[in-house]
Amino acid sequence: MAEASYFLEGVNKCPGIRADFVERVAGVAVSTDKMATLEGLEAAHRGRVGGLGFGWSRLRRAEQVHGAEVAVVTGEEGAEVCGVDGLICGVPGLVLGIYVADCAAVYLVDRGTGAIGLVHSGKKGTELGIVPRAVERMREEFGTRVEDLEVAIAPCIRPPQYETDFAAAIVGQLRGLGVPEERIRDSGICTGAEVGRYYSYRVEKGCTGRMLALLGRLEREEVGA
Repeated sequence: MAEASYFLEGVNKCPGIRADFVERVAGVAVSTDKMATLEGLEAAHRGRVGGLGFGWSRLRRAEQVHGAEVAVVTGEEGAEVCGVDGLICGVPGLVLGIYVADCAAVYLVDRGTGAIGLVHSGKKGTELGIVPRAVERMREEFGTRVEDLEVAIAPCIRPPQYETDFAAAIVGQLRGLGVPEERIRDSGICTGAEVGRYYSYRVEKGCTGRMLALLGRLEREEVGA
């Protein structure tokens, strides 16, 4: 397993859970053509998915339309889940993926049931409340209790590189739902301030790549509080 970023320590301590955040990949050319750049990044991304213990065919990614829709992943859908920015899953053996290049990837792990969620939340998604919506969907689908959630917020753009601190707003939303403060781990990192390590759509004016947030639950490990 590739070494995970420190902000993922909490979610990775949950039984059976594997999380990673693929930063800027050295040696891969970027352009304004998103799909061409993602093709160049695929080999590195495949390697990190495999390092977590999952096959590439077990990856499910949100299309990401800067909305507030959340889908339940069962494994029956294709590799890309259309029309949504959030994915939740109660099936072991699957891994969820979100591409980001300034927006926040928000990891949600239910320590009680083993259910997981991965959300793409930038300025618009945060305003629309996609993270609270994902938490509510986890409650409806899996019986998730907010006090059992372990949450991580990946590197994203922040002031002064961006006019809105949506990461802080996401933390506020989670606290408002009743998620214990000690269970919310924000990386605190601004992608726009560290373009040598992260991709930043704004700073690089669209000529950039994408980081990949990954969150899965292994089949072979018992999950519980």
